[in-house]
Amino acid sequence: CLLTGSSSINFLQENPIKEKAYDSNEPEKPSGHQPNIYTPLKERKADFLEKNQEHHSITSQSRSKFQDQPSTGKQSQPLAKKDGKWKTGFHKIWTLLLVLLISILLPYVLWSGIPSLMDATLSSRDTQILQAFRTRMKELRNTYQSQDPNLWKRTHVFLEKHLNASHLHLEPAILLFTAGQEAEKALRCLSNEIADAFAFSQNATTIKINGADKAILDSDVVKLEVDDELSSGFREGKKVAVVHRFELLPAGSTLIFYKYCDHENAAFKDVVLLLTVLLDEQSLRKSLTLQEVEEKVRDFLWAKFTSSDVPTSYNSMDTDKLSGLWSRISHLVLPVWPEKGLPVEGCT
Repeated sequence: CLLTGSSSINFLQENPIKEKAYDSNEPEKPSGHQPNIYTPLKERKADFLEKNQEHHSITSQSRSKFQDQPSTGKQSQPLAKKDGKWKTGFHKIWTLLLVLLISILLPYVLWSGIPSLMDATLSSRDTQILQAFRTRMKELRNTYQSQDPNLWKRTHVFLEKHLNASHLHLEPAILLFTAGQEAEKALRCLSNEIADAFAFSQNATTIKINGADKAILDSDVVKLEVDDELSSGFREGKKVAVVHRFELLPAGSTLIFYKYCDHENAAFKDVVLLLTVLLDEQSLRKSLTLQEVEEKVRDFLWAKFTSSDVPTSYNSMDTDKLSGLWSRISHLVLPVWPEKGLPVEGCT
């Protein structure tokens, strides 16, 4: 009983202590003679601390996971910013390139649009000019029916290029018509008619120079006269000139045509010059090719302008000068055949 009582007393003594331990914030210090009543408390406290530590570790893990998500977002946020900056820079570059392209193309479009409006006006005028020229050439072809078809075809194409104002004229158009003695009248009339057709289409008149009227004059005087007639006429707006009987001009005076027939440095580039050369032979065979006709005219002028029998011609003209002159006036050399039915006086 005493043992039982003592154990019960001990039990009764433990319970208040435990309750006190739980209720009090500061547990009492154990004495040396009393049993270690704090052992269960320490174990429980250790269990509590262990559980608390586990809970804390779980909480910290969850917090770390929760914090990792924002950190990932924070890491992805600079990437997004970099990507956004790259896209922004890319768009700025393209915008700059587009602005530069527009600034380059806009003046071109504007300036190209203005000429197009002018071309629309000029094209209608060109059409009228070409139509007038074609009508007159068709009438001439019906009148001069004995002429070679190549004469009409080549002359038509050659002159129409100069009638088209939309094309830039880099050099004048030079035609040289030639014939034998039997076709003298046809040569004169046909060259006048073609020149007048060209001038008529542009509401202008023709400059006409007759070499026979200047044959006996001084070479320098003739040179000045021809220069004055051509330059004044072209400045007044005339577009075509006919020089009849080119072979009768004093040899030295023909050098003035360097100025008007040069390929690159002609004084007037948008004009036409028609030259006629009457050969000494009676007739010109129709079987001759255009190349043979050109060679015949060249040899004739060589003999005429550089003949030692005519000292004045020889002194003022040599083979080098004549070679340069010939290269300028022989753009297109065409033969003219005799025509029946032409009026005795004047031309149709």
